[in-house]
Order: sequence, then structure tokens, then C-alpha cells
Amino acid sequence: MSPKHREPLRIATRQSPLALWQAHYARDKLLQHWPSLTIELLPMTTSGDRFSDKKLLDIGGKGLFVKELEEALLDGRADLAVHSMKDVPTLFPEGLILDTIFARQTPTDAFVSNQYPSLACLPQGAVVGTSSLRRESQLLALRPDLKIKPIRGNVGTRLNKLDTENYDAIILAAAGLERLGLDARIQETLPCSRMLPSPGQGALGIECRANDTVLQQLLEPLHDAHSALCVQAERTVNAILGGTCHTPVAVYCRETQHKNLTLDALVASADGTTIIRDTQVGTPDEILELAELCARTLLSKGAAALLQAPPPNHA
Repeated sequence: MSPKHREPLRIATRQSPLALWQAHYARDKLLQHWPSLTIELLPMTTSGDRFSDKKLLDIGGKGLFVKELEEALLDGRADLAVHSMKDVPTLFPEGLILDTIFARQTPTDAFVSNQYPSLACLPQGAVVGTSSLRRESQLLALRPDLKIKPIRGNVGTRLNKLDTENYDAIILAAAGLERLGLDARIQETLPCSRMLPSPGQGALGIECRANDTVLQQLLEPLHDAHSALCVQAERTVNAILGGTCHTPVAVYCRETQHKNLTLDALVASADGTTIIRDTQVGTPDEILELAELCARTLLSKGAAALLQAPPPNHA
């Protein structure tokens, strides 16, 4: 028997196809464990959606995609929200917590092109679409000849721009394409050795009210402790660095030999000419301390100057 919660249980969600997929995914997982629940979706338009024609940097960053959802949680219109963890700011409003992390899916970035089978096959001066400074800096480190052109909108919008506008390729999160059944568009999955992911990439999380203990009991079976620990380590590095969408920061934690965890992180200049890296390896019990050490090491190597640099001004 499920713990008794006020029903219907409402999931606040953005209205993009990927956000709706995430909300349906959480609903279906809950119903697998608690089939008697009544669950509704509360579709919303966020500030980030309303200003989709403007660069994310110019309007306040990724937090604009969760602000209205969090307001709905705080005022009781909704009970939970499902987020792509790479888009979730480090700090949560008072009264809200990140309660659940699902088992992580593909964490890597995908190279998408209608003409070229791989990043290496792009011709000199090719135009690549991304609005992520993390991706831009690593692309330019690999291929300084490339021209980076900002691109915004949901996954479908970006693919349409690739099809109809002056882009030779775009870079997207592989997990988003896979969730939408669009993985056939992926020409190349970029390995972490060449394109280190964003903290939390490939993982979904659930945010809810801190005092909603009944909902937290309902969510317990959905939580994946291993994925949660890796994401927490990545977010710890990012938090200490003060990383935002304004800064080219990449962090990825994974299980390696003998059940140890390896934590890779980098901070880059926007043009990719300077990249500062650090790697820490340890047991799961050590990894959060190692995450702090990783961030401090990056700062000691000069990451602070890169983090404070102004973002590039694309024409």
C-alpha cells in the first residue's frame, strides 16, 4: 500500500517535447511502484521559454527554465518537478530540495550533421551550432578553425535550424535525442576524452518541497544511489568553482576499476586555447572530499582567471 498523499499528484513541467517526456517518464515510474496513484501534469511556460530568441547568457542563465516550476512547488500548485540535472542551478530556493536522481542515461554529447559523419570530417571553417560555452571551448580546442554560431530552442527547433539554416553541424546532448527517439540523427557520439560533459548531464532529478515527507516516501524506489553520488560529486566541483552557464566548466564522475570512482574536471578559456584539468580517483566514500580537492586544485592551477573572463561576443 502506498503512503497516502493528497491527490491528484501534480508534476510541474515545461511544455517542450523533451520536458514532457521527462514528466511522463517520472509519472510512469511512480505508477509502476504505486499503481493506485492519480497523477496529473501541470504544463507551464518559463521565462527561458518566453525569451527563446535571445542568448541564454543575456537573459540570466539556465535558472530561468526552472524558476516558474519552483514557484508552483512553493505555492502548492504542483508537488514535484522533473529536471535534466545539467540545467539545474547549484542552489535551491528555501523550502525545496532535490530528492531523487534516476539511474543515469547517456552522459555524452552528440555530433549531428546532415553532411558530415564526424567532427574530424568537417571542412576548414565549418559552422557549428551551440550556445554552450563548455562545448564551444572544447570544440575550439580540438578544431580552432571552426566557426561557432549560437543556436537556441528546444531539440526539435535546433534540428530544424540545422536543416534550414547555415549550420554544417550542431552539438546536442545525446540523452535528449535518445529520449525523443531521434538518435538516428546522431552521426558521432563524442567520447568524454574529447568532449567532457556538463555536471549532471544524462541524469534526471526530481525537486519537491522539503516538508513533503509522504511524497519523499513515494519517490524512494525511483532513486539510484550510484547515479546520485556521481552527480553530487560533479555538482560539488561546479559549486566550489562558482560555475554557471557563463563559464566553460565540465565535470564527469564515473565508475572505473575495482569499483573506484574517477572524477574528471576542466575549466577552459572560451576560445579553447587554455584548458586546465584535474582528475581524482577514489572510493565512493571518498569521492565528495575528492570533489572538493578537485575544485581547489583547478583553482590553484589558475582556473579563477578563466572563470572571471567575459563570455565571447558572437556576431
